[in-house]
Amino acid sequence: MSIGRASVLIGAGTIVSRLTGFLRAVVLVSAVGATTEAGNAFAIANQLPNNIYAIISTGLLSAVVVPQIVKAAAHDDGGRAFVSKLFTLGTVVLVATAALATIAAPWLVSLYAPDFPPAQHALATAFAYWCLPQILFYGLFALVGESLNARRVFGPYTWAPIVNNIVSIAGFLVFIQLFGAAGAGTVWTPEMIALLAGTATLGIVVQTVILFAFWRRTGLHVRPDFRWRGVGLGQIGRLAGWTFLMVVAGQLAGIVQSRVLSQIPEGDPGIFVSQNAWLLFMLPYSIIVLSIGTPYFTQLSEHAAGGRHDEVRADVGRSIRILGLFVVIATTALAAASVPASRIFTGSRDEAVAAAVVLVCYLFSLVPLAVLFVIQRTFYAYDDTRTPFLFTLLQCALVVLTALAASWAVSAEVLAIGWLAASVALGQSFATIVQVIIATAMLQRRRGGLGIGSWMLSLGRFALAAVPAAAVGWLTFLLLGGVDGWMVSDKLLGAIGAGIIGIVSIAVYVGLLALLRAPELDTAIGLVRRMLPGRR
Repeated sequence: MSIGRASVLIGAGTIVSRLTGFLRAVVLVSAVGATTEAGNAFAIANQLPNNIYAIISTGLLSAVVVPQIVKAAAHDDGGRAFVSKLFTLGTVVLVATAALATIAAPWLVSLYAPDFPPAQHALATAFAYWCLPQILFYGLFALVGESLNARRVFGPYTWAPIVNNIVSIAGFLVFIQLFGAAGAGTVWTPEMIALLAGTATLGIVVQTVILFAFWRRTGLHVRPDFRWRGVGLGQIGRLAGWTFLMVVAGQLAGIVQSRVLSQIPEGDPGIFVSQNAWLLFMLPYSIIVLSIGTPYFTQLSEHAAGGRHDEVRADVGRSIRILGLFVVIATTALAAASVPASRIFTGSRDEAVAAAVVLVCYLFSLVPLAVLFVIQRTFYAYDDTRTPFLFTLLQCALVVLTALAASWAVSAEVLAIGWLAASVALGQSFATIVQVIIATAMLQRRRGGLGIGSWMLSLGRFALAAVPAAAVGWLTFLLLGGVDGWMVSDKLLGAIGAGIIGIVSIAVYVGLLALLRAPELDTAIGLVRRMLPGRR
């Protein structure tokens, strides 16, 4: 498969996966509520396997396994012996980790949510017993998926998560049909817990089974092999190194945030609302970076490998300007539509307004995060993972400090607890802004000639067009009823309203950039045209 076709396939799969994941979150909110104790309990329980797996996947799979799979393809047997050892070792590690984590469910819940009341802690623990086995299937999914990718079988790994979302949506709808939408006074039975959390785990199992169905395409025959010498365990420190420590630091910061948010009572935006706000925040970022940013990053890496440093500097500026054009309008549109967009994941107007504040606090870091993506990968292109670890460690420290400061402000009655989730989100954004400033300064010092003034001027031009675009978008929201209007009356109408506001904001933004004669606009329009169906 050519790189172009693979990129289209992966890009399309990612977009569909994100959208179905979006729908999954909507149905889940309908089942358990956005600000209920049950919603926050499930949010913690279902996040635990993801957090534990993130450490394993980055430390073992991404840093060690994936490069080794590619190298093993050059062996006389095409890598079959290596992959057999790898799968045996990986399965043993994953089974042990999943088993230990499941046994430790009560302690893990206490670690992430120490301020849950006893009943909520018990419910989160019950959910966790069903969810933590996902670690095994997440791991097998990644092992099989990376093996398929190494053999240039790209589609299944990208599209299988869509089936996971469909299974989850179906299960959550069955839950609503059988038990109704859970509310503040719902008494949770073992059957309800098993159906809701079991459905989430079943989706992960199904997506993993689907990948195994495509295994024959790799041409590899795997059998249990416990002779692990030669797998590369001794290289973990060298290959994983700073990248692994970076993920651990991020997870530790996330634990602190979770512990702070666990003190939020039922009725106020808490852990579940924060997770859904982050999902909204990441939707445009993920699509933009994947569809537009990847070719630039690939080109940047090639130039770095070839020692063409002037071209690397040009790549950095060009990629930031193009990504900035799209990410700025995504920030603008989402901010203007924050209330109806948040209504998609909430159960009432008041909840939507409170959740919108959390979303906007995250949005302050959307553009800096896009810039950071370019800067960070420029370090990676020069095989430098130590420096990104250092400025990420600073970011994690700031995340922890701002979260603890927000918690102190609540305990000192300086801040109302209803604003705690928004304060934590704002602290996250502040930490990211500081991180990107430090990272850019370090890259400028290391490589020089980044032309920071040039691409900052472009970002300023985009911001100049974005302000009136956001104002017109917000005015559209107010003219169509505002908080008391139809856009915030229902989840579906919220999605439609957010779409209308987004279209208006984008139209104004593009028009103003045309008036300002922004040179990046033609390039951006050309990129969009090539992404349309039937274009090459």
